[in-house]
Amino acid sequence: MGLNFKALADTFALRELAAGMAVTLRHMFKPHITIQYPEERTPLSPRFRGEHALRRDECGKERCVACKLCEAVCPAQAIYIEIDPTSTAEQRLTKVYSIDETKCIFCGFCQEACPVDAIVLGPNFEFHGYRREDLYYDKAKLLANGERWKNEIDANLAADAKYR
Repeated sequence: MGLNFKALADTFALRELAAGMAVTLRHMFKPHITIQYPEERTPLSPRFRGEHALRRDECGKERCVACKLCEAVCPAQAIYIEIDPTSTAEQRLTKVYSIDETKCIFCGFCQEACPVDAIVLGPNFEFHGYRREDLYYDKAKLLANGERWKNEIDANLAADAKYR
């Protein structure tokens, strides 16, 4: 067995260690790319799919016409809708509109299926629940989300309108 003098010289010269330190030194003086999350925010895409919200029209009435397309298209079966029996054929309203956020996979099919843009996935990704019941959204909570995120949702829909 012959001695491999090149391998022996590389071992004693610590060539791999020097190559690793060169990479470290090269990156040490570059600007940092880490985002300090609570203080700094990265921009979100207009198509970002966050917390659900029900929108109102310009008159302040809810947009949902109880067509149940969002309930039908939901692959996780997270949406439940009941039609208000007192509503008329011209103005159908929902009695119950609920979304189980623990089941939702945030696919956006409900938003795409809605003919009147009533249900949207908003820009909020910082929502949580201490109990499972906290993530069952009823109609009142969904309408409140729509009011809270109205400006952001309208801006996102306007930015995405040319692609729809």
